[in-house]
Amino acid sequence: MLRIVLVPFFIWFLLADNGAEGIWRWVAVLAFAVAIYTDKLDGDIARKRGQVTDFGKIADPIADKLLIGSALIILSALQELPWWVTILMLVREVGITVLRFVVIRYGVIPASRGGKLKTVLQTAAIFLYLLPLSTVAPWLGIIALIVILVALLVTLVTGVDYIVQAIRLRAAVKAGPS
Repeated sequence: MLRIVLVPFFIWFLLADNGAEGIWRWVAVLAFAVAIYTDKLDGDIARKRGQVTDFGKIADPIADKLLIGSALIILSALQELPWWVTILMLVREVGITVLRFVVIRYGVIPASRGGKLKTVLQTAAIFLYLLPLSTVAPWLGIIALIVILVALLVTLVTGVDYIVQAIRLRAAVKAGPS
């Protein structure tokens, strides 16, 4: 829940100086890093205590989508990230979220390893894009582009995988016990 609360602050920090490389850009980087760390911490605690819940399986991806989606949209609005990357990623994210809710009566589709890799790659790319690159190291822009393109590929491939999982889940429930 803390990630969801941090999203408006992250957005405000990133837009506070119109995305320029001032102090607010660094505060936005810090807010993003804290939000991502809370994701890892929450997952570690849940697994350690054996408290993986259906609510967590749904709420965690939604919190990820709010944070990552807002970052993608703002970075594109600031003309730092191509809109086509943002649109493809968001269509996949919204589509899979809707799909999860449609098939929830048959069961929960938890995040897969590929889905987790997708989140890590998206997060790493966004973090690189958020850094004030001209002050840190201009060559990081090339690395950020490579990482976001790999993240996009994994995003699309895992989207197809989730569709296949949903079809199988629905078919298994409709077929009944074996």
